[in-house]
Amino acid sequence: MSIEAIASEKATPETVTQVHRWTDSLFSFKTTRPQGYRFTPGQYARLGLAADGGMLWRAYSITSAPDDDFLEYYGIVVPGGAFTTILKDIRPGDTIWTEKQSYGFMTADRFSDGEDLWMLATGTGLGPFISILRDPMVWEKFRHLILVHCVRHEEEFVYQEELAALKNHPPTAAPRAELQLVRSATRDTAAPSAHFGQRITALLENGALEKRVGFGLSEQSSRIMLCGNPEMIDDTRRILHQRGLRPCRRTLPGQFVTENYW
Repeated sequence: MSIEAIASEKATPETVTQVHRWTDSLFSFKTTRPQGYRFTPGQYARLGLAADGGMLWRAYSITSAPDDDFLEYYGIVVPGGAFTTILKDIRPGDTIWTEKQSYGFMTADRFSDGEDLWMLATGTGLGPFISILRDPMVWEKFRHLILVHCVRHEEEFVYQEELAALKNHPPTAAPRAELQLVRSATRDTAAPSAHFGQRITALLENGALEKRVGFGLSEQSSRIMLCGNPEMIDDTRRILHQRGLRPCRRTLPGQFVTENYW
């Protein structure tokens, strides 16, 4: 049985339609969307590439809005990585396989209540939050949307024009929420006042993040999503636990959810 025949049992071949290279290592790309493919903003897809007589599969954040007729992804070139060694050279017209099922539980509908949605991301952990902010639902559900993006260097702040536009033009005619964008570049020593120069955990511990936003984290109002570096997620979870916040469980509502698939 051919590679394609085996892959087709769980995936469909989709065509790359657009590639955007943000930096030498950061890129986003669009593909056709499988017929009937469904996902909730915040989820990710498993993508496949043919390589060395077999198939390689990796998880990629979906950045598309749920009603888009395409799928968009955001990723980074991993030096020496078997998958991204191939993926970094994709061009419009190339084929990439998409598993028929979407994955992940870091979705805003995990929260049954709350007023303020905090989205804390490092690096490419930003991806699912782009999808969430493109979705009208969160703008109508919450009072405040706070997106915190921490990177090493300022050039890694991506999707900036779109995020700035969303602040003034939300994707719904009846927005309830206001969006705040908070950025931090930890290795730019001469960081401008427009963004911080510390890790998210440091900004939580020294109070700078909440001071910038204008209000604090609380059990009653705050609902928090964490995506990115596993160390950031583990350390932030400890900080949240110390503040009396707990993770969402199937049978027990909580204040935060996490995603870590690498």
